[in-house]
Amino acid sequence: MKEKMEFKTETKRLLDMMINSIYTHKEIFLRELISNASDAIDKRHYLSLTDSSKAADAYEILVEADKEKRTLTITDNGIGMTKEDLVEHLGTIAKSGSKEFLEKIEKEKTPDVDIIGQFGVGFYSAFMVAKEITVYTKSVEDGKAHVFTSEGLDSYEIEDCELDTYGTKIVIFLRENTEDVKYDDFLEEYQIKDLIKKYSDYVRYPIKTWVTKYDEKKEEEKDEETHTHLELETINSMLPIWKKNKSEVTDEELNTFYKAKFMDYQDPITHIHVNVEGMLTYNALLFIPKKPIYDFNDRNERGLQLYTKGVFILDKCKDLIPEYLRFVKGLVDSADLPLNISREMLQEDRSIKKIATNVEKKILAELGRMLKNDREKFEEFFNDYGINLKYGLYEDYGAKKDSLKDLIILSSLNKDKRISFAEYKEAMVEGQKEIYYAVGKDKEAVLKLPQMDLIKNKGYDVLILADDVDEFMLQVLTEYDGVKFKSINQGDLDLIDEDQAKKIDELKEEKKDILEDLKKALPECKDVIFSKRLVEAPCCLTAAEGLSFEMERVLAAQHQGRGMKAERILEINPNHRVFQAMEKAYEADKDCLEKYAKLLYTQALLMEGILPTDPKEFSESLCELMIDSVK
Repeated sequence: MKEKMEFKTETKRLLDMMINSIYTHKEIFLRELISNASDAIDKRHYLSLTDSSKAADAYEILVEADKEKRTLTITDNGIGMTKEDLVEHLGTIAKSGSKEFLEKIEKEKTPDVDIIGQFGVGFYSAFMVAKEITVYTKSVEDGKAHVFTSEGLDSYEIEDCELDTYGTKIVIFLRENTEDVKYDDFLEEYQIKDLIKKYSDYVRYPIKTWVTKYDEKKEEEKDEETHTHLELETINSMLPIWKKNKSEVTDEELNTFYKAKFMDYQDPITHIHVNVEGMLTYNALLFIPKKPIYDFNDRNERGLQLYTKGVFILDKCKDLIPEYLRFVKGLVDSADLPLNISREMLQEDRSIKKIATNVEKKILAELGRMLKNDREKFEEFFNDYGINLKYGLYEDYGAKKDSLKDLIILSSLNKDKRISFAEYKEAMVEGQKEIYYAVGKDKEAVLKLPQMDLIKNKGYDVLILADDVDEFMLQVLTEYDGVKFKSINQGDLDLIDEDQAKKIDELKEEKKDILEDLKKALPECKDVIFSKRLVEAPCCLTAAEGLSFEMERVLAAQHQGRGMKAERILEINPNHRVFQAMEKAYEADKDCLEKYAKLLYTQALLMEGILPTDPKEFSESLCELMIDSVK
């Protein structure tokens, strides 16, 4: 007898909201129905542990398409539903039998039973594509069979029927095609296979569908057309590679999985396999690509794939990995992650942060191991991804500097390869008190800096900062293992002996008039001083403590800093012939000093890679000087 019933708790308006608002993508319905089928099989398996008569010979999920009838059918040989189950769990939106069942077995502490559904809305996702749904089900518990039919409106119908096997068969009658959606696509063999692989590849039970097989021609049939036939084929992998023991998986298998999963043609630099059990249980499989792949520079692409109990949930879960590690590809699978009602996104929860923190630590530990045990591979990694680690160290006021500082390697003056801060410190010359650095695109550029004269004479090594972020990073660090970082272009290097320093101080007092007039001629300079760092060069430009020239340039390029400028100090070598010639001219004609001061200042600017504000004035002054020299 057919019985018509109203939906218990919701009206058509709420049902429309469930169908049209909760789920972002219509294709999600197949994932939800397969997940429900998996849950039903889990329940039957659980019951069979205490009653073997309720067991099936083999468990499976079948997905079948009928293009003529325009139906898609999902069949399982799980626990089935009683009439009461149909009323309570299909007739009542958000009344989840799976959640109640899970609570029951948790009390009994039964292991190895995965229940995916928790909200009781997955079934209704099918109405995104269905104009009508018919559910045939026979319960293992009471042995009775029933048919549930609904168009997803205000009511549904239930009647008794006869079925030979236990389980549930859901028949979806697809909507008619529209301009926006071609519902017929869900009947295509390739689409069904793709959706199963995408969302349900790691459901633990075989998911089968009919696939087209091409028959080979026999010799005597060579003139006939090749014919085809349909065969049932298991589409899903079932056991995820990340849930296997590490000892059971080879590097080749992991590399093959990575290339297929993340569409890369090269093996990754390294992989990280994480299995954690306890208060928070999860698996993670992480890869560092050999080279940045196509989406590396797209900041919207950061994130790890998210699975829950083997069911695909999100492609890019940003909450599971920090921005500076966005080059890492991989996935996390956990039953403990809180999802929203549609299982399409994470809800804020401490467990997410715990997993993300541990994933980050695992990645950094692997990089540390690589640096120590496979230096060539680490340098290859650093060529492409080192700048990310630098930004990670600099961001959030250096919150992660202790975790990242030992993974930074930089080029240096005395070495042919990049070195770490620890390696620099270990190789410091006796008596050296600071870690010196200079900004430059390469070693050759740094060697040409006039400030390098005294450093080279001392034999000190100098770290070369080639990336925009480098100096900001060192400003955050301030020191390494008790040794401070020191720019060769800021402040007093304190490298000359006391006698030399005393002579320069005495000379400063003796020549204070010309120094004061030079400073008056250069209002853009904070000071003009005799240098304690120059040996061969006539002058150089240094920055006062704080903002450096490089920081000024970077901030200006990023339209930050609002016109902030480094405080300029012109340092003059009192032993150079240029100063002696200028001093002689100054004694003869004090008015000529302004022209000479601007020439020296512009020369110092150019050596720093800073263009003068008035190139024409500099050119004219230079020409006048050349003409005067031949009079």
